[in-house]
Amino acid sequence: MRESVQAEVMMSFLVSEELSFRIPVELRYETCDPYAVRLTFHLPGDAPVTWVFGRELLIDGVGGPCGDGDVHIAPADPEALGEVLIRLQVGSDHALFRSGTAPLVAFLDRTDRLVPLGQERSLEGFDTSLDAVLDRILTEEQSAG
Repeated sequence: MRESVQAEVMMSFLVSEELSFRIPVELRYETCDPYAVRLTFHLPGDAPVTWVFGRELLIDGVGGPCGDGDVHIAPADPEALGEVLIRLQVGSDHALFRSGTAPLVAFLDRTDRLVPLGQERSLEGFDTSLDAVLDRILTEEQSAG
C-alpha cells in the first residue's frame, strides 16, 4: 500500500496589495499521520517552511471560509470557487497565499483514495505511528530551539 501522496503547486505569496510572487509549495499527506497535510513553502532566499494542519480544514476551506487560530482557509471569491486563500499566522505576523482550487482538489482526491475521509482511525497501527510522529516533531523542535 502506498504510504504517501505528494504534489507541487505554484501559489502566489501575497506580500501586499501591490506585491505578490509565485512560489512552489509541496503538499504532502502520509498515512502515518492520516489527519494532517503538510505544506512546505519554498520562499526565495530562505529555508523552506513547513506548516502542518488538518486535512479536513483544507477540504472545508476549498468550499467556504474556515479555520480558528493560526490557519485560515477560504475561497478568494465565494461565487467562483476558482481560487483559495490560505492565511498562516504566528503571533502578529502572518503570510497570505493564493492557490488555484483545482490542484488542491486533485491532491485532496488522491489523499481520499489513499485514506478515505472518516477512515483515518481504521489504519492498523495508527496510535503507534502517531506516537512516533509526535516524538519526531518534539525532537525537531528541541533541535531547532
